[in-house]
Amino acid sequence: MPASLPNDCSPHEVSRPDSRQHHHLRQSESTVRSQPASPARRQLLGAAALLAAWPAGPAALAATEAGRFSVRPQPPSQRLAAGEHVLSDQDGRRALLYLPPGYDPDRPTPFQLMLHGARGDGDRTLAQQREAAAANGVALLCPSTRSGTWDAIRGNFAHDFEQLDSLLGRCFERCNIDTARFAVAGFSDGASYGISLGLINGDLFSHVIAHSPGFIIADNWHGRPKVFISHGTADEVLPFERCGKVIHERLLAAGYAPRFDVFDGGHVAATELRSAALAWMKATA
Repeated sequence: MPASLPNDCSPHEVSRPDSRQHHHLRQSESTVRSQPASPARRQLLGAAALLAAWPAGPAALAATEAGRFSVRPQPPSQRLAAGEHVLSDQDGRRALLYLPPGYDPDRPTPFQLMLHGARGDGDRTLAQQREAAAANGVALLCPSTRSGTWDAIRGNFAHDFEQLDSLLGRCFERCNIDTARFAVAGFSDGASYGISLGLINGDLFSHVIAHSPGFIIADNWHGRPKVFISHGTADEVLPFERCGKVIHERLLAAGYAPRFDVFDGGHVAATELRSAALAWMKATA
């Protein structure tokens, strides 16, 4: 383990295998065997299945796919003032909604879901991101994981993912969001998780911002969001050659045109870089 770890990351992040080898959808471990149904019964069962699924709508059906959010934009039903608003608090691990100075509930506002690195939390993320958000007039959602890092970094989309789906719904109720400038972002583990969610939900997020990501979790991509990646060439936690560079090349091969900001430095996301990413988001809507 390195003697000191910048920001809120940990060295376990380098151990994640390539998602194309690692990620898969769990299949049922057993199949119930029964006598073949008659044609009439099969027709009846098929109709019942369609009727059961239809009221759920596309969003709920999409949520059955790994990493797909069910929440969708809606006009806000509440009017909040600029500043910090606590959306949840689980034993001190809070989710914070930040509305920048000058926020006007009658005007759509650029929005960023910002995900922390390993061992981080929403409060620390807001402290790191506030200056850039205020300078660019961007609203923030800064959530916290249940434990040290995001669920799918070491397993599957589960409790953290479900919490994010709920929190985004609360943000839509409380904040007038500009859906043409609606980003998911993160640093370190949060960047790996965020770029994965952004590509899986590219029909929801317009932009994806990944500061020092390690890998992409899944291949079930939707839509075509704009992507911003930053990575330091001296990164010793998530090495540039094995992480940021590989992700950039993979996106190029898939037909994306990501902005790739490479800098001389380690595993960090300086305020200037965070602000540049938000300015890019606003300019490329």
